[in-house]
Amino acid sequence: MTTTVQEEDTVTAGSMRAPWRIGTRGSLLALTQAGTVRDALIAAGQPAELVVIKTPGDLSSDPVQKIGVGVFTSALRDELAAGTIDVAVHSYKDLPTAQDPRFTIAAIPPREDPRDALVARDGLVLGELPAGAVVGTSAPRRAAQLRALGLGLEIVPLRGNIDSRLRKVSEGELDAIVIARAGLSRIGRTDAITESLEPVQMLPAPSQGALAVECRSDDPELVDILAELDDQPTRAAVLAERALLGELEAGCTAPIGAIAEVVESIDEDGRIFEELSLRACAAAIDGSDVLRASIVGAPQDAAELGRTLARELLDLGARALLSVDEPTPATDFTNSSPMENNR
Repeated sequence: MTTTVQEEDTVTAGSMRAPWRIGTRGSLLALTQAGTVRDALIAAGQPAELVVIKTPGDLSSDPVQKIGVGVFTSALRDELAAGTIDVAVHSYKDLPTAQDPRFTIAAIPPREDPRDALVARDGLVLGELPAGAVVGTSAPRRAAQLRALGLGLEIVPLRGNIDSRLRKVSEGELDAIVIARAGLSRIGRTDAITESLEPVQMLPAPSQGALAVECRSDDPELVDILAELDDQPTRAAVLAERALLGELEAGCTAPIGAIAEVVESIDEDGRIFEELSLRACAAAIDGSDVLRASIVGAPQDAAELGRTLARELLDLGARALLSVDEPTPATDFTNSSPMENNR
């Protein structure tokens, strides 16, 4: 399918050079995310504008597992490779784990809160939902971990933009939804959250809440400019999480949860140093079992820490666990509205 491109929000910032063209999908969330990169470039004296790309995924009402998350990122990458845009801004968790040599992730800005969020009727928290309550989610990872909690909830698939998802709760179609907290935060809707789910309850998707700012590898000037937006602790955390996902040979829709953090520790001599803590889980989609593991090491060893922890999960039986089939829901709450790209 041919993608269509529309330019908007041109800013010259007093410069004579052509603005850097930042590709984004047209949803409110995607525009907001890309807008933060545009504003940061302008603040650094670099003119920039947004270019809206329509993707096949925006026009489909099929579940993400059917159409493939790649449809949201590949359209942006096609335009980047063609030179229609200079920069693409992705929700990092939507990118494939295999690196494409044509492109460089030149910047990973500071991460939003990576936790999942519950939006429930009557202000309820997860433990207050009654058995049989209907909870919508787009992610097999969330569905698997919710089932594993043994709360007797009915988990149903969910698509649509953030507003349409929230309406399903406010209008009584669903008792609750689980959604990335980062998306709600970026569009100013944290007021809807009734509980931010701690990792002990639900581990987020690898790289959830992080943005990938991508450009062509053969554009060293732009690589250097974008590198000023990079946040090293976020990069280390995301690298560890995605290395784990890659070692497991699992896609971004697999029931794998992971979260890494760079934290300060004190050695036996009282000296403060940084280390990276990584926690992960692999869950059976039917909720029958969840394998958990963790590791701590140096931030500069982020990728190897992720691979090591993945191998530990595999030794524990993760491969067999991930092959368990998902229960068939009684009701499908799929929405035909275009899907947001930070689910």
